Amino acid sequence: MKIIGITGSSGAGKSTICDILEKEYETKIINADIVAKKLSKKGTRYISEISEKFGSDILDEHGELKRKKLAEIIYRDEKKREMLNQCTFKYIVKEIKKQIEKSSDVSAVIIDAPLLFESKLNEICEVIIGVISKEELQIERIVARDNVDYDHAERRLKAQQNNEFYIEKCDEIIENNNEISYIEQEIRKLADKYHILKKLQ
Repeated sequence: MKIIGITGSSGAGKSTICDILEKEYETKIINADIVAKKLSKKGTRYISEISEKFGSDILDEHGELKRKKLAEIIYRDEKKREMLNQCTFKYIVKEIKKQIEKSSDVSAVIIDAPLLFESKLNEICEVIIGVISKEELQIERIVARDNVDYDHAERRLKAQQNNEFYIEKCDEIIENNNEISYIEQEIRKLADKYHILKKLQ
C-alpha cells in the first residue's frame, strides 16, 4: 500500500482529482479538512483549545465553532493563522495516522491536505501530487463553493502558497483548469506509474 499526498491551494481542484481516484481506483481518501471538522465538534479537546486561544465568541450559543468567523480572523492576521495551524496540526496528524493504520485493504491511501508540507504530513508520503490552477478560476471556485464574496476569496488565496511553491516541492503536478478528459488522462498516467490499481468494473 502506497501513501500518496495530494496538495494545493484553495480552489485548485484537489477534490476533483480525489473524486476520480476514489470512484475509479482502489484508494482510500483521507481529507484533512473533513478530519478537522470532525475534530472541532462541541466538547472535543481541540475545540476547547481553539476557544481558549481565540475567545469564546468564535463559538455559537450551542458551543459549535463559527467557521466563517474564524476564517475571517485568520485570513486577516498571519500570526493568528499560524497559531491556529500549530494547534490544529497535532490533532489532525494523529487522527490521519490512525486512519492509515486501518486502511491496509487498498492499493493507495490518498491524503488530501492543503497544508501537507506545513503539517509535515509530507514526511509519511511516498509520492506527493500538487494540484494547481489559474488564480482567477480558483477565486471563482472558492466564491461558489464557500458562498463568500470575491474579496474574501482573493484574500484567502493570497494568504496561501502560490503555484511555484507546489511545482518546486511536489513530485508530480496536475494542472486543473476544468478539462476533465485531460485530468482523467493525467491520473491514469500517475496510476500506472505508481501502481494504483483500477477498480474492477
